[in-house]
Amino acid sequence: MQRPLLASVLSAALLASARPDSLATAVQRKIDLIESGRASRGAVFDFPARELNAWIRYKVPQVVPEGVREPRLELGNGTATAYALVDFVKVRQGQGQGTNWLIARLIEGEKLVMVKGRIESAKGLAAVHLERVEIGGLAVSGTTLDVLIRTFFLPFYPNAKIGEPFDLAGGLDRIEALPNRARAVMKK
Repeated sequence: MQRPLLASVLSAALLASARPDSLATAVQRKIDLIESGRASRGAVFDFPARELNAWIRYKVPQVVPEGVREPRLELGNGTATAYALVDFVKVRQGQGQGTNWLIARLIEGEKLVMVKGRIESAKGLAAVHLERVEIGGLAVSGTTLDVLIRTFFLPFYPNAKIGEPFDLAGGLDRIEALPNRARAVMKK
């Protein structure tokens, strides 16, 4: 008799943890409205940092099932800084990819990753320019950064553009990063 009850409780706990909380749901509703093309012309959508962080905590495991923990975002005037604990070997394993033994020894283990970018956006376009990337407190740039982007970021977002303009979808005019919030502004 105990076994079915225990299994039910564990199943309910697992399902509950897979559902977004109300803050994450609020963000997803706004995104869905924008992407559907049904947002009013000139509308402004506010995304407080706490809502965005709830949404990120819900979405990251769906995109990167293994190797990323505690993702969070900090917003400033025209900037966004993302943090997460990342185990690059586990990320590759989650992609079904192996890692060369020597490389695996160099990158194994969980490390704090920080990515800071500047966001420019107007007239239906946006661009994200990387300002600083740190892994375990060490700055990463040049060829090493290019390899990390190709190996660990682009497989999840193959159409991503870094440092170059891209079209905003859903009739968006611009995205603004402000202290503790982001704003999406629809074309008038």
